[in-house]
Amino acid sequence: MIATTSSLAEQRTLLENISWSTFETLLKEIGDKRGYRIAYDEGMLEIMAPLYEHENPKIQSDRFIAILAEELGIEIKSAGSMTLKQEQVKKGIEPDNCYYIQNEPAVRGRQELDLDTAPPPDLAIEIDITSSSMNKLAIYSALRVPELWRYNGRVLKFYQLIEREYIAIDCSIAFPFVSVAEMAGFFDRTRTTGEIALLKSFRTWVREKI
Repeated sequence: MIATTSSLAEQRTLLENISWSTFETLLKEIGDKRGYRIAYDEGMLEIMAPLYEHENPKIQSDRFIAILAEELGIEIKSAGSMTLKQEQVKKGIEPDNCYYIQNEPAVRGRQELDLDTAPPPDLAIEIDITSSSMNKLAIYSALRVPELWRYNGRVLKFYQLIEREYIAIDCSIAFPFVSVAEMAGFFDRTRTTGEIALLKSFRTWVREKI
């Protein structure tokens, strides 16, 4: 079955009965230079083409993380929308952004990252303006991503993985002084504030917090 939905933010196509080998072949054939992202969960494959309303908060969130790391003086490894997948659990996903923070030393210098031999990213960010047909929390949980931020254009939530389930939390694990309530304000301002002004304001806020 093929089901397609579209909005001003995202266009999603859902395919069923896709084998793991077909999923792997698709990844190899299309490579990483493409304008859409995928999620795979035990035979279901979702292809999502992001549009403007989706992409702007994604870009700004990456800049927020860079400022946090810079002001804290810590090293991170940005992995972007790299494909996180494991055949053992038959799941795969491409976050909007993901980062190695606590585990940055474990992946520094590596040219390839395979979750069979490398730890998962410490933090993943998902911008889902429209509802996905996939249970993305279950996919991230199976792939053991410790922390997840999700933003739907109105609400930001932080999640921590505890005993294979995501629990909503008030403050980030990677950046403990960052509360979801305060961070939500900056995500919301991506829609109304000039980018440079927003980043200056965010940097000032970080410096005041630390």
